[in-house]
Amino acid sequence: MGKIIALANQKGGVGKTTTSMNLAASLATLEKRVLLIDADSQANASSGLGVDLSKVDCSIYECVINGVDVHEAIYTTDIERLDVIPSNINLVGAEVEMLNFQGREHIIKNMLAPLHDDYDYILIDCSPSLGLITVNALTAANSVIIPVQCEYFALEGISKLLNTIKIVKRKLNPELEIEGFLLTMYDSRLRLANQIYDEVKRHFQELVFKTVIQRNVKLSEAPSHGLPAILYDADSTGAKNHLALAKEIINKNKV
Repeated sequence: MGKIIALANQKGGVGKTTTSMNLAASLATLEKRVLLIDADSQANASSGLGVDLSKVDCSIYECVINGVDVHEAIYTTDIERLDVIPSNINLVGAEVEMLNFQGREHIIKNMLAPLHDDYDYILIDCSPSLGLITVNALTAANSVIIPVQCEYFALEGISKLLNTIKIVKRKLNPELEIEGFLLTMYDSRLRLANQIYDEVKRHFQELVFKTVIQRNVKLSEAPSHGLPAILYDADSTGAKNHLALAKEIINKNKV
């Protein structure tokens, strides 16, 4: 049975989507069967993995709102063993549409139920908000990765996210655990980056991943080519960082 991991942080620009697509690609490269679900209306994870959004007939929106069979929304990528369920700009209004749905917090969990045995890892790239779609993702997930950028306001808002996770755990998903805090955009030359690293480590101790995602030009360039870093430049720091993260997650989960 596959493990479902949500990547969440309501703060934008923390490297969540970059991590989602590159971690998914790295896990697939390590011969795991991976599904990435793009639950962000900006659909950057979808396009970053080479999905032509103009040709997508069925996305997560159709599955969540219209109850379309999830298998119809799965698209293959250029990486063997990596599939994606793309997003759609319509997802912006989905939360309002879902308000009157019965069991609205469990829609994504129920949607994913038929896929558990098809994949080793199912990753959900959440939008930068704590709205109903993110709550759905946390309700469906076994664990959550929290990307934290090594910049000044890094820890701002994390308490709000942790509070949401606590509420979801208490009321909707008692199994939900924190997979780990992931430090992103790290530049060892900056004193501030090292201070943030030390502070996060002091706060969250063994919950912080050993792997750190460093600032890397190739990592920023790759999505514009519709490729994860590992296909764009396998020798780049960004590709190596995400491969190390994938190995750390595999070793931790024994999946």
